[in-house]
Amino acid sequence: MPSKDFDEVVSLIRKEDSRFEAGAYHFVRLGLDHTIKSLKEEPERETRHVSGHELLSGIRDYALDQYGPLAYTLLSHWGVKRCEDFGDIVFNLVEWGVLGKTENDQPEDFAGGYDFREAFLQPFEPKSRRLNPPGNEASSKN
Repeated sequence: MPSKDFDEVVSLIRKEDSRFEAGAYHFVRLGLDHTIKSLKEEPERETRHVSGHELLSGIRDYALDQYGPLAYTLLSHWGVKRCEDFGDIVFNLVEWGVLGKTENDQPEDFAGGYDFREAFLQPFEPKSRRLNPPGNEASSKN
């Protein structure tokens, strides 16, 4: 049986699970490539396997690098609103044989990774909005 290309697999996945746009699957795949490349640069790293935590960190870095302040909006448009969504995408790809996993990998590895607003919006907010000193609430309402 000939292997299906990535777009075909994503189309088949989305027929069963339409929560995420196709762009989200492509983004996760590119984010994984970015993460693997970044981890290869660590001289003490021996394994090629990427943990859920490492992937979340790599995805965040990739999103900020590629999309800057639009990352949050774009991810939301694709249906990705929390780290667990990345895990669902990864495990959909695992189920269809696009990605591999170890016996220890599980969707829960992506739970509670980071708050999306903090990860994707806060780096682009003016410092005055990030650091609202106590007693200065009135000035932030103007």
